[in-house]
Amino acid sequence: MKGVKDAKHRWIVATFIILSTLMVTQIAFAAGDEAVNYGILSLITPFLAIVLSFVTKQVIVSLSAAVYVGAVIINHGNLFKGFLRSCDTYVIGTVTDSWNATLMVFILCVGGMIAIMGRMGGLQAMALAMAKKTKTSKHTLIATWILGIIIFFEDMANSLIVGPTMRPIADKQRVSREKLSYVVDSTAGPVTDMAFVSSWIAYEVGMIAIAFESVGLTDANPYSVFIQTIPFRFYNILAIVMVGIIVFMQRDYGPMYKAEKRARLTGKLYNDDAHPMMSKELDAMNVKEGVKLRSINAILPICAFIVVTLFAMYYTGGGFKMHFGFSAIQESFGNSDSAASILYAVIFSSILCIVMAIGQKIMTLREAVNVWLGGCKELLLTVVILTLAWSSGSVMSDLGTGLFIAELVGDSIPGVIIPVALFLVSCVVAFSTGTSYGTTAIMIPIAFPMAWGVAGGEMNSLTIVTIAAVTCGAIFGDHCSPISDTTIMSSMGTAADLMDHAKTQLPYACTVAAVAAVIGFIPAALGINPIISIVVGVVALGLIVRFVGKSTKQEDLEAEFGKATDETQAEG
Repeated sequence: MKGVKDAKHRWIVATFIILSTLMVTQIAFAAGDEAVNYGILSLITPFLAIVLSFVTKQVIVSLSAAVYVGAVIINHGNLFKGFLRSCDTYVIGTVTDSWNATLMVFILCVGGMIAIMGRMGGLQAMALAMAKKTKTSKHTLIATWILGIIIFFEDMANSLIVGPTMRPIADKQRVSREKLSYVVDSTAGPVTDMAFVSSWIAYEVGMIAIAFESVGLTDANPYSVFIQTIPFRFYNILAIVMVGIIVFMQRDYGPMYKAEKRARLTGKLYNDDAHPMMSKELDAMNVKEGVKLRSINAILPICAFIVVTLFAMYYTGGGFKMHFGFSAIQESFGNSDSAASILYAVIFSSILCIVMAIGQKIMTLREAVNVWLGGCKELLLTVVILTLAWSSGSVMSDLGTGLFIAELVGDSIPGVIIPVALFLVSCVVAFSTGTSYGTTAIMIPIAFPMAWGVAGGEMNSLTIVTIAAVTCGAIFGDHCSPISDTTIMSSMGTAADLMDHAKTQLPYACTVAAVAAVIGFIPAALGINPIISIVVGVVALGLIVRFVGKSTKQEDLEAEFGKATDETQAEG
């Protein structure tokens, strides 16, 4: 009964928020001035998307409301046109975008591939094999962490390989879905963003090149500058290290501690009111009766996926037109069509799964296709959420949300704190918009000229640190915003509730961001060696986890639970 009342109160609050924002739009456009600068109105869309997500715990409703209200603003307060443009311009426009469409088909195909591997017993066999070597939750999370770092070339491939592979093992060890999704998410974007060879390189190098052009800089190599920024990417480095500290020390704090306590003591891997991003049918991965469990039925398709992805990235990036070598690999991966590459790979691996199932007489062709289609169907929710997230991003782009936030504080930043200030602004922009690409596109052209001017028109440590700070801020938002595609993918790969994942991960991400800002970017702007900042930052994170966190070891939780029970009985 209490849960029903809480839900009712949440919807009352949500309705009030939506109606209030619509009223604001009507007041703003009451004068009939269609040339109005959106200004602060551009913040309404991200405000609705994020606040309603936490209030209602219904991401689809929240994003839909954000898209609609944003479209109303763009159409100068016209409620009817806002509805029409929400549908035909933003949602349909998102679906028909080639990059987005490719990614949506990829997600559905991943569901099909996972379903067949599970039905053949491959995932369960691999999980059992790994379980023999990962006998504790600590070992399982260490393995997840390492595997996430190894798959560095594409963040979405990372989430959708590591998550489904490690989830059965983590479930057996009573690791909460929130904890698993945190580990997977923290080794996706932060790792890919720093890799010498990855799907993100071309975009970032391109943004750096545009920034160079804006100040007339022609004698600097954008890729070389990208490499120079890596030691200064304090948030990325410390976010990855933070996972290791949490896992090795077996301590948590905030909502993550409650999630781990729930899972370890009750066996409930997620909250009772959670909505996992993968259905129970697919999550269970029921093996067909009488099938012998063989790890090869999962290992071979996964390896094929990785190999074909790398080959396709090399091919689509023009690698075969160059003289083979490490530089050719770097350049081709940087110029590759990563979305198309992972789509080619998952289709190839899906076909391989079907052939293996038929060849081993586990399934007929009809059965295999039906299982594959069933797996696709189970990930439709993810596709819908991603579509709405992208739609809200398009609305915010048209409103100029990111540019407004950047310009709001841009003129008032003293030179010595440019990197840390721009890092924090980028964090806000990325968290609000849910896109690292969009944040980089908005912030780099603003940030670099600022640093360039303060540096006296020279390429020095301040300009390098500033570029790193902006990209780190973009990764922060991409890492923990509930409307980020990477956050959504990590929730999907681990079958976690999206909002529970975002809520439990946010305190850790904010801790790392604070340490990166104070111990990383401020000293770096003063010329301190980044290695010193990283070492001090790691020590600081270790101390925070040690003294703020609580032990999640099974014996400690049981002892605490027993003590609490005794005290309750004594009071009774």
